[in-house]
Amino acid sequence: MEEQIIKKVVITGGPCAGKTTAMSWVQNAFGRMGYKVLFIPETATELISGGVAPWTCGTNEEYQKVQVALQLRKEQLFLQAAKTMPERKILIVCDRGIFDNKAYMTDEEFERVLAYNGIKASEALADYDAVFHLVTAANGAPQFYSTANNAARYETVDEAIALDNRLYHCWEAHPHITRVDNRSGFTMKMKYLIHEMAMFLGEDEPYDIKRKFLADFVDPHQIAKIPGVKKTEILQTYLHSDSPDSEIRLRMIKSGKYYNYIQIVKQRIEEDAYIERERVINAKEYIALLRYEDLNMYSLYKARYTFNYKGQYTEVDYIANWPDKVMVKVKINNNDEELKFPELIHITKEVTDDPNYKNRKISQEVET
Repeated sequence: MEEQIIKKVVITGGPCAGKTTAMSWVQNAFGRMGYKVLFIPETATELISGGVAPWTCGTNEEYQKVQVALQLRKEQLFLQAAKTMPERKILIVCDRGIFDNKAYMTDEEFERVLAYNGIKASEALADYDAVFHLVTAANGAPQFYSTANNAARYETVDEAIALDNRLYHCWEAHPHITRVDNRSGFTMKMKYLIHEMAMFLGEDEPYDIKRKFLADFVDPHQIAKIPGVKKTEILQTYLHSDSPDSEIRLRMIKSGKYYNYIQIVKQRIEEDAYIERERVINAKEYIALLRYEDLNMYSLYKARYTFNYKGQYTEVDYIANWPDKVMVKVKINNNDEELKFPELIHITKEVTDDPNYKNRKISQEVET
């Protein structure tokens, strides 16, 4: 009997972002792919609609303790139920998650709320396999912003945008977060969400094609000014693999004050196309897997800046012991797609197919 695969993801975002419609799209798309899809309803809406709210409890912090407790319990019960189901592939979709609460509290309050519920912030973050942030309609499509379809929604357009940004920053330490904006219309927004979720789950249809380039060294402080940029520090370690078409990596990722750990299996399916399957692990699993490290390669340290530029996902990597150049990667749907780069990035050559610039090769030569 094949091992059951259960993935838990969060769909979040500001008010009137399309989460309710997104749930229907997810059900239809992944049901066709053979998934049993389970939805955990938004806890705040349940509580507020029932009369339990920050303004009815003694303090906001007391309310947040209740909301986090209920959220945790619901997630535990859904996981417990999923393990009893006969389906091999199960996708648990959370309409918001624990870190959404952080947008309504100070950092100190958030830590106290988590401590009250017996969980650490790093543990809560690692408990979700991926996060998909839908940008509020107030940002990019204000004509469609409305408070009419949710009794718990009260924000103005400006307040909705501010809240949307706070929510994204609350989750940005997660190692697999995708932001889905409104630039191409609502239908394309939903299609992009499904595409990104399918890629994360390792489904065969949406191939992950990346073009890789060398660029002149650019001051990272300038890169950090690009709108929506996210910085992470990555320590990547390679493990032994029995297949030449399969690559196994461990990543320790630092984003802000949080550390996350991921195991990645990259499988070649065509000459220029790969499927990557990611699994969030905890610190103990990470340490245990290090025993299988390929000692022929160094661990590779990168400072990575990621952002969307004119609709294309872009990574800029500063690699240890590379004082005069950076690596730039752009994710595209097909090799005929036009490439776009910010003006401050000066590309010197493409190295997509150059074996000397594969991560494995760099790891054999660059000592951290």
